[in-house]
Amino acid sequence: MRPSQILAAVVAMSSVTHAMSDAFDNIHGLADVKDVLLGRQNDDSDNASSDAPTKTQASKPSEEKPTPTETGDSNKEDDDEESSSTKKEASGTGKPTGSKTSNGKSKSTSFDARLPAGGLTMVTPNALAGTQFYKVGDWVTFAWNYTSVLEMPTAVDVLASCTANQATYTISVNMSATQTEVLWNTGETPSGQVPFLTENYKLLIYDSKSSVSATPRAGYFAPFSMFTFGMYLPQEYVSMADGYTCANCNSALSHFEKMTLSTLLFTTGTTLGSLLYFTYQFGLW
Repeated sequence: MRPSQILAAVVAMSSVTHAMSDAFDNIHGLADVKDVLLGRQNDDSDNASSDAPTKTQASKPSEEKPTPTETGDSNKEDDDEESSSTKKEASGTGKPTGSKTSNGKSKSTSFDARLPAGGLTMVTPNALAGTQFYKVGDWVTFAWNYTSVLEMPTAVDVLASCTANQATYTISVNMSATQTEVLWNTGETPSGQVPFLTENYKLLIYDSKSSVSATPRAGYFAPFSMFTFGMYLPQEYVSMADGYTCANCNSALSHFEKMTLSTLLFTTGTTLGSLLYFTYQFGLW
């Protein structure tokens, strides 16, 4: 670098240094101006913050867990005792009662659909004894045996039904199924029962938990109504001297009897006449 250039640079630096010293002499004035400007800005921000609604920040849950004390444990034990006593009072004795069910329904056994439904056979009276007639007022005995019953009913109902008056007569209700004989006193009629008629009756036996019109199921006892018997009302004795007349008694022959006798006599006469004619023609006499 040339000496002239070095000199010029020294002069320039000296002039700049003199100017900067004058500028730093007024540094306190710049500070006052700065305070004025910044103070104005702070006042504006304070006013804006006062006008705006304040927002509360949700306090974060404390990460510190309270340590349990003896008082808390005793309160918890008291609460447990109260809850247990409340449960016991709500359930009575605290023990479950009732029968066990599945889906709200009692369990039932299913059998092969190819198996027949259960039934019974009459023992008293015997099926070969023919139609039975019982006088109203006497004791009547019915006995039977179960057949093809895989699931025995707990109890059965025994009734007698008459189609003439559409009435049903109770013989036994809720009778144990193990009992296969029943005695019926036809002389004792409950109040309100329809009087007996001289008619035919049907014996009805079915499961007490079911009905007389229940659909038969394989292995289960099906309602029985195959036995028919007759009942008649006794009448007072009237002698022939007192004017008793028999509606079906008559010394004369009925029309049917007359036709039968006429046919028999005609057939016999024709046979004898034909025999005599042919024997005479062949010279047998």
